[in-house]
Amino acid sequence: MRAISLAKFGEGMINEDAAIAKKEVIAVSDGAGGGGVFADLWSNYLVEQLPDKPINNYKVFDKWIDKIWEPFYNSCEEKAILEGGMFLNKFYDEGSFATLVAVWNTGHWISFGDSVAFCYDKVNGKLQHSFGRLVDFNNPPYLINCKDPLCEQGFKSGQFDIHPDKIIFAASDALAHYILMMYEVAHREEFESELQEAISAQTKDSNFIKTCMSQRKVDFEDVIKKLPMSNTAGNFRKHLESLRKKGLIAHDDYTIAIM
Repeated sequence: MRAISLAKFGEGMINEDAAIAKKEVIAVSDGAGGGGVFADLWSNYLVEQLPDKPINNYKVFDKWIDKIWEPFYNSCEEKAILEGGMFLNKFYDEGSFATLVAVWNTGHWISFGDSVAFCYDKVNGKLQHSFGRLVDFNNPPYLINCKDPLCEQGFKSGQFDIHPDKIIFAASDALAHYILMMYEVAHREEFESELQEAISAQTKDSNFIKTCMSQRKVDFEDVIKKLPMSNTAGNFRKHLESLRKKGLIAHDDYTIAIM
């Protein structure tokens, strides 16, 4: 079990991601700082409150959020009152936002938003994941708010087969996009239409894909080997810095949890 979360490169950057890696469950939450306040606190709170037993469906998920939101809200309301002014108004108007993805040791997974759960089979080289198509990273993600009702359409769940030959992990959006992109480019014949669809969207993600496809060869085994199974956070940061310089990954917080 291993979890590493790194803030955006630069001085004094706040890491709004959070992750846990326990024997019962791994999880990643990406606090959305584009709206609301206390995104970093909310993402940490969500992963820390996760139950050790799987959340099996949306109804159970909704009940869990309904049970945990109020203590967080009351605690942050006190902090917001001390800040006062526009900060307090923003908290009352918008609350706090975050994504969430979790995988339990039974193989059951849930996701809400664009953080992604993965299952990689080392024998046949196949990658399963909880996300949709590569182009979907361009869409605004569904988010969990600390005060507003959930949107049921944002909830997904499924099952991975747990086996010693399989690596189960979860990642926040920028890192997840990189992993999924590298897999699809490495298996270009199978995913050609999906790659072209994402390139045609003409977004910043399209540029990462074009850069990746311009490489002579993509070895996805190498991508998996460079995930921080045993590396230090420092080595992982150097790897991510290298990917940024090559134009393969977005500038963001980077978080991964490995089972």
